[in-house]
Amino acid sequence: MEGNFWFALSLTVFAGLSTGIGSLIGLFSKKFNPKLLTISLGFSAGVMIYVSLVEIFVKARVSLSAGFGDKAGYLWTVVAFFAGMFVIALIDKIIPSYENPHEMNTADKLSQASEQEKGKLLRMGVFSALAIGIHNFPEGLATFMSGLSNPTLGISIAVAIAIHNIPEGLAVSAPIYFATKSRKKAFLLSFLSGCAEPIGALFGYFLLRSFFTETTFGFVFAAVAGIMVYISLDELLPTAEEYGEHHLAIGGLIAGMIVMAVSLILFM
Repeated sequence: MEGNFWFALSLTVFAGLSTGIGSLIGLFSKKFNPKLLTISLGFSAGVMIYVSLVEIFVKARVSLSAGFGDKAGYLWTVVAFFAGMFVIALIDKIIPSYENPHEMNTADKLSQASEQEKGKLLRMGVFSALAIGIHNFPEGLATFMSGLSNPTLGISIAVAIAIHNIPEGLAVSAPIYFATKSRKKAFLLSFLSGCAEPIGALFGYFLLRSFFTETTFGFVFAAVAGIMVYISLDELLPTAEEYGEHHLAIGGLIAGMIVMAVSLILFM
């Protein structure tokens, strides 16, 4: 595992800093293709759901069964899986929610905002950056752990999370830019919110490294699977449907599952 450390960290940095791509799209392009974004988000959800339930959950079960036996190992895998869901749901509940970037796309309306409205936009953008930064902690751990265990799996998850992070960057940069008219400030806050992913990965790794065993690995991986499924169902698919047609999102989801399935078969 140690040999994959820098590779896994580089994947996490790539996934986290893709928020900057979304920020640049919002700051420098007048139009974006909502259908393409819908398909991309659905594709990401398909990759993450499939790999969580078919690959990561199974690996966690094998690790925990080796330590506790088949029945108890399966039980602890299920418990850790739903515990991961509970943790990310709790984070989602206690922090301020960020606005849908699709609603921030009306430049004419925002450009005419009063000073008071601009203050609200700025506060919303800062809260969005904070919310996304906290969300990115467990996502960073998920990407890092996957890359540490299986480089091929790590690449797939990093790409899926990177696509997921693009609209998050847009969600941060759009209100801040229209409030301050500063592309630099908008991009910087968006960039910093993405930095939480590698920070979360390193924090989780060094916290767990001192007692990192096969059993610990199983618990963490099961929780990561739960986190990824929750993110897919709570964030990716709803956002995909807000941008475009329901069937485009589902088509993207199925395509993501197929691509993930084929890649797992090819690299067995």
